[in-house]
Amino acid sequence: MNRRTLIYAVIIVIITFSLRASNNMIITTLPLIAKYYFHFSSILIGVISSLAMLSAFIASGLINSRLTSSIRRKVFITSAIIYSTVFPLFYFSNPYNVWLLTSLVGFSLGMIMPNIITSAGLFQDQRTRERMLSLYTLALSTSLIIGPLIESAILLKFTLFQAFIFFSILPALVAISSLLVKFPEEEENERVKVKVWKNPGFRISIFLNLMYALPFGTLTTFGGIYAVDSFHASYSLATALFGMFFATSFLGRLMMTILPPRDLGLPIWISASLTIIGLSAIFLSNSLILYIIALIILGIPHGLTYPTSLIALTRSFPEEERNVANSYFSATMTAFTSFVPIIISTIVNSIGIRYSFALLIPVSLAFFIGVLWNERSI
Repeated sequence: MNRRTLIYAVIIVIITFSLRASNNMIITTLPLIAKYYFHFSSILIGVISSLAMLSAFIASGLINSRLTSSIRRKVFITSAIIYSTVFPLFYFSNPYNVWLLTSLVGFSLGMIMPNIITSAGLFQDQRTRERMLSLYTLALSTSLIIGPLIESAILLKFTLFQAFIFFSILPALVAISSLLVKFPEEEENERVKVKVWKNPGFRISIFLNLMYALPFGTLTTFGGIYAVDSFHASYSLATALFGMFFATSFLGRLMMTILPPRDLGLPIWISASLTIIGLSAIFLSNSLILYIIALIILGIPHGLTYPTSLIALTRSFPEEERNVANSYFSATMTAFTSFVPIIISTIVNSIGIRYSFALLIPVSLAFFIGVLWNERSI
């Protein structure tokens, strides 16, 4: 890796780490605020959690994918500035303005994230490109370990609202770093038409992520509440548990960065197996220790599924088609995951959190079968 590539790798790491750490802080903290401060019902908690993802879907799928490279860069930088401005305002949130703040954050995220993925995959050399994509996902995992641990320490002395003030430095870094992110060179009058769904690599990426989307969405929305209500964990400990979950995710992505897989079959099978085992362990857990073990198990497929999907995606599309493919990939995932909290909150409201995890097992199996079916087409 030459000096210019190394410098750009640092830029990708900084913006990815800052964006994901701050965004995950919202995702995991907002349900706690909604339940214990705003006294929202389980269904309203699901709706407010879905709102950010729905806004991200609109930005990514309906707007970002239709823009030319030069315009997309301007919108990207503007969105990063909006994100850094809105984030600290959560300190002043109440049951009414939280809906607007969540929508703005989600929309900004939808304009930022797919462009980082595209930028990380601009390299012509396949090995360099896949290492950069794995490094991108490694930065995601690192942020998801360090972020919850920092917030856990903050919550020992400060409130959930005050934590947003401390984390506001990260969105500021996103805004600054956005000025240095590269965009692909495109002909302004040339619109690339890509039939993404007909590409089996795209379908594999979608089904592989959907296999884990429901379990992960359930964990981020109700995992902290489950720890507090079932095992009497403090807010600080409930937040720290996410750090343990993302620690094993980090290890999986570290291996993908050091040794990009030639055959994607192995990480796919490992992800599917451990997802089923982890969900079963949560359902059967009767103590905090067993719950922690289940989270550690589930962290591994979380670490493997996303980089595996991105590698499958980049191997399936030429450079000029990747922004469209990445935008539709991000849009499809955010569209699906935007409804996950609503679906899960409805189920949780009926049968409770524990049995909701059990219901996820056959759903994950169904999407895994979809992955295997599409592998036959490659």
